[in-house]
Amino acid sequence: AALKDGLRSQVSAALKEGRVTPTELCQRCLALIKSTKFLNAYITVAEETALKQAEESEERYKRGQPLGILDGIPIAVKDNFNTAGIETTCASNMLKGYISPYNATVVQKLLDQGAVLLGKTNLDEFAMGSGSTDGVFGPVRNPWSYSKQYKEKSVPKFHSEDEESNWVITGGSSGGSAAAVSSFTCFAALGSDTGGSTRNPAAHCGVVGLKPTYGLISRHGLIPLVNSMDVPGILTRCVDDAAVLLGSLAGHDPKDSTTIQDDFKPFELPNLTDLSKLSVGIPKEYHAPGLSSEILALWSKAADLFRNAGAKVVEVSLPHTRYSIVCYHVLCTAEVASNMARFDGLEYGHRSDMKDSTESMYAATRREGFNDVVRGRILSGNYFLLKQNYEKYFVKAQKVRRLIANDFVKVFRSGVDILLTPTTLSDAAPYAEFIQEDNRTRSAQDDILTQAANMAGLPAINVPTALSERGLPVGLQFIGRSFQEKQLLTVAKWFEKQVQFPVIQLEEVKRHDSGVFQHQKSASFS
Repeated sequence: AALKDGLRSQVSAALKEGRVTPTELCQRCLALIKSTKFLNAYITVAEETALKQAEESEERYKRGQPLGILDGIPIAVKDNFNTAGIETTCASNMLKGYISPYNATVVQKLLDQGAVLLGKTNLDEFAMGSGSTDGVFGPVRNPWSYSKQYKEKSVPKFHSEDEESNWVITGGSSGGSAAAVSSFTCFAALGSDTGGSTRNPAAHCGVVGLKPTYGLISRHGLIPLVNSMDVPGILTRCVDDAAVLLGSLAGHDPKDSTTIQDDFKPFELPNLTDLSKLSVGIPKEYHAPGLSSEILALWSKAADLFRNAGAKVVEVSLPHTRYSIVCYHVLCTAEVASNMARFDGLEYGHRSDMKDSTESMYAATRREGFNDVVRGRILSGNYFLLKQNYEKYFVKAQKVRRLIANDFVKVFRSGVDILLTPTTLSDAAPYAEFIQEDNRTRSAQDDILTQAANMAGLPAINVPTALSERGLPVGLQFIGRSFQEKQLLTVAKWFEKQVQFPVIQLEEVKRHDSGVFQHQKSASFS
């Protein structure tokens, strides 16, 4: 039961009162990781390290000196954050076997507060994708594929062979982290969010996914995709837990010059009772092509929920939204081309055996180390950055990005407090259907409702809202003012309480524990 409780309200109290020990909690989570191995949510499971950290936490509790609310809490981290002594692969052949000499700032902050690191979660290679299907360790399966809710509504006569073909994707690129939280193998997980990579899988897996304001949380140690948009993301099972994690991670980091200079004060979320002073904006441009009628109806119901509670609900316009996905992909690939240049086979990661010349070694290393998706984005980015194309594409995209950011500024200056939008166009697609289209096409479709918040640097959160007709989670997105996370999370908490999203009912987990994926490794801190 403790596995399904919130950090602040239940689990931390249970640990303090000795009703459950950190070691028991850790062992239970590790057992669940093993019995849900078929989900392929984890790349590396740090069992030995996790148990050692849990024992240390237990000693602190016995002395009556816990380090804080996260002491003894099992967490997972996306495998594009550096972890000292534990392999960091980015789900790529390029970094297979790479062990970082240092922890990412966010990882270190969690460990400093006594959190227990269970392992590293699966993703699209170098976080380039929206399905968590393109990593070298194979696709992540959505836990809801094996839920009672999905089986009852989607496939009345569910045979084992159907199960293999009917499982649905998690979304991406932080699909492993979302699946880990959704399947109760950890209490919280870190993802990264460049264009929606935390909120998208959160929506598909029925969990809370928070993308904080750019600069609020340090990116030091997060292997970069797009430096000007990357943000560490937070995945939890409730909004209160997201606030706990945010309070632990936010603040200035001297190792990341883009972080805020001011100290961040952690906060407890109040219970919102009076909505009469709240203004909720409904951006008309988010009624995008391809938006399912089901999600449109849910969006409309949510707006009515706020209106009936006394909030002011107004339609607003963000006119440059229509250009945002094209603008995002130009800027994204340009920065990817620059960031991926470091993987040359000389300093770290994979190195080809090609010895004809230095240049042939470079080329062979990158051909062997990167998949088609990564190589494709590098090629696109270098094309946009060519001298003859730089002004035409990159500079123009930067100007459009400014216009997109200004749209949000104008709307918030008009008196709107929070924007309410869909997170995804539909519920999770079956894997067999998802892979019919290429990564670039899928990313353009799946990021359309989320990437504008990254380009404007604004905080945004996915709140699981309801189950679709197929019994799969659907979420809605709230976008807030810059650095106004407390207001954003307070409104999200109120909404979460109103919708009462159902708990996943995972069935027949043990039947799948047949070692489908053999790549999971044990690891320990040095």
